[in-house]
Amino acid sequence: MAFPDKPIAHLLGSSGPVHALAYSASPGTYVLAGSSDRSIRLYNPQPSTTSSSSSGANQTYGSHLSSNRRGASSPAAAIPEGRLIQTYSAHGYEILSLTVSGDNARFASAGGDRVVFLWDVASAQTLRRFGGGPQGHSARVNSVCFAGEDDSLLVSGGLDASVRVWDVRSGAPRPVQVLAGAKDAVSALATHGPEIVAGSVDGRVRTYDVRAGRCVTDVVGPSVTSLCLTRDGKAVLVGGLDSRLRLMDRETGGCLKTYADPGWRNESLRVQSILGGKEQYALAGDEMTGAPGQAAEGRIWAWDVVTGELKATLHVPWGPPGLEPKRVVGKDGKEKERTNVMSCLAWREGGFGDQFVVSGTSGVVTVYGYN
Repeated sequence: MAFPDKPIAHLLGSSGPVHALAYSASPGTYVLAGSSDRSIRLYNPQPSTTSSSSSGANQTYGSHLSSNRRGASSPAAAIPEGRLIQTYSAHGYEILSLTVSGDNARFASAGGDRVVFLWDVASAQTLRRFGGGPQGHSARVNSVCFAGEDDSLLVSGGLDASVRVWDVRSGAPRPVQVLAGAKDAVSALATHGPEIVAGSVDGRVRTYDVRAGRCVTDVVGPSVTSLCLTRDGKAVLVGGLDSRLRLMDRETGGCLKTYADPGWRNESLRVQSILGGKEQYALAGDEMTGAPGQAAEGRIWAWDVVTGELKATLHVPWGPPGLEPKRVVGKDGKEKERTNVMSCLAWREGGFGDQFVVSGTSGVVTVYGYN
């Protein structure tokens, strides 16, 4: 499978950086985007208009790909705009994580509120709010995901170094379980069957088997910022603050492969990494502290999972013409350079679909695919 390097749509509407992206469950028709503007937006990435049939240049922008030959590029092309379907507003702070139920009827969101919100997709109303009191998180929630049979549980992890399990069916205000093994903030979560996998700033990946009451800890070293399980649950892609991705064997705790490049830096910001292309590629965003981007562009990096070879570097513009970054002047009177930190990604159908989405500082969500 070739890497889907063609920008096929952009999704507009956010008035601030986007921190969380998620596709709806299979077949992955819709995209959710959680923003620092405290809103969540539901899009259909299938374009409704193209530049030739709408407002001209405002509907286009260029993007190019650098292959492993370093220098190959494709010409700029017209990028149509996807459709904004619904906006969900209830958060009082930025949204940092999203998760969608298997039946696509509900999704959950979390962020700076210290609360997990459970939403009804159709009505755009909150069904439950977990936390907010003495039994909830005492600081921002960094990650949330569904778990259990029929998505009957929600798992959340936060800055307070705890993992909390909530009963969706009962809606009880108290968590049914609190996992407090981390020594620092819990930054990422994943679930597989009865297991909860938690990555922490303390440099550990902990696997909690809630049925057996057992916790297995794997030492990574650098602060963990991202987790992505393979579909069979036997391996996990771990992102850390040492400019490396690691594919780890979950049974032995050994590192199967490491992904890095001299031009890629991830040393200070939480940048997401995922598996895609039917687990053929490992992708990561870019905090843009390495080689400077041009015209406030961002970058996405993609490695071959098996060989570790860098397969592609996508250069993602800030946005279409008319949405260029505003000028920011520092205390010294000099204009500051703006960079588009690519902090969140999602691949359709859990990494097995034909497209993926990326976003970050600019708030523009770019859809990449084969067509």
